[in-house]
Parts: sequence; C-alpha cells; structure tokens
Amino acid sequence: MLRARTFLTKEERHSIESAIAQAEHRTSGEIRIHIETNCPSEPKERALRTFHLLGMNKTANRNGVLIYVACNSRDIAVIGDKGINNAVPDGFWKDVVALLTSSFSEGKYADGLKGAVSLVGEKLSEYFPYMRDDVNELADEISIGDEEDGGDGMREEMISQAEMLANDSEDA
Repeated sequence: MLRARTFLTKEERHSIESAIAQAEHRTSGEIRIHIETNCPSEPKERALRTFHLLGMNKTANRNGVLIYVACNSRDIAVIGDKGINNAVPDGFWKDVVALLTSSFSEGKYADGLKGAVSLVGEKLSEYFPYMRDDVNELADEISIGDEEDGGDGMREEMISQAEMLANDSEDA
C-alpha cells in the first residue's frame, strides 16, 4: 500500500520543492503539491477543500494552483484559483493530469510531479508572467495529510509548516 508520508523520499521531496521554486521564477503564480494516502471524497472536491485549508485562495492575484495526489487510491486533481480560472480556457489542466497519470502508471512519481510542476509554471507564465516585485506568497514545501491519522492530518502538517515559517520570519 502506498502511503503519503513515504510516497516520496526526502531527496525526491527536496528535488520537487526546488522545481516548484524554479517554476515560480517564471510566473507570479503560486504552486503547491498536497499528497494524501487515500481520497475520502470526489478528488476535485477534496482538492478544493485542501486548496482552502492551505490558504491558497488568499494570494493577491488569486493565481495559486494545487496539484492534489491521493497516492494509494490513485486520485489526481489540478485546480487553479479564481484569477487563473477567469483567464484560461476550459480543460486548461488536462495535459498536466495526463502527464501525472502517465508517469505514475510507470511508477515514476517524482519525475511525474517535477514534470507537472514545470508544465504548470510554463502554462502560468503565459497568463501571469513573473514580476520584478513578485513575492513568494505560499510555501514551496509539499504538504502531507492523511485521513488515517484519526482525522484530517493536514492540520498537524500545516501547523508544523506555519510554525517553521514563523520561526524563519523571526530569525530574519
């Protein structure tokens, strides 16, 4: 059984997070990845809930994109915020989902996620180019959450990440 916490190695996570940072240097958009073991509802509904729990709907230009993966139940969703959805045609994310599906079917999880991040960054740059004064509004770290944790495991992970960000801000 694939589990969210062990779906990627530490090195793979770091490599994907670096890919997110690189992609965001081509766009003012924000990219996040969230991984769970199983999807407890319809994938797009779960992705939308996760999008809001991660605060992705609070970016200045409403141009965040979430790549949602439930690794064991093999569910994938890619959703963009209002600013993106108002600017792009229907089906804009289908090729990203196709890339993920193809890579995952070959067991190339990290490669699929890095490719998806690169493609999302490329697509976002067309509508939301990088601005000189751009600020990274959302963490580049992959978030992990599991219903198996006895509730919504995202809460613990998000609190941990928020504490790390707060500590980093205090150190600056």
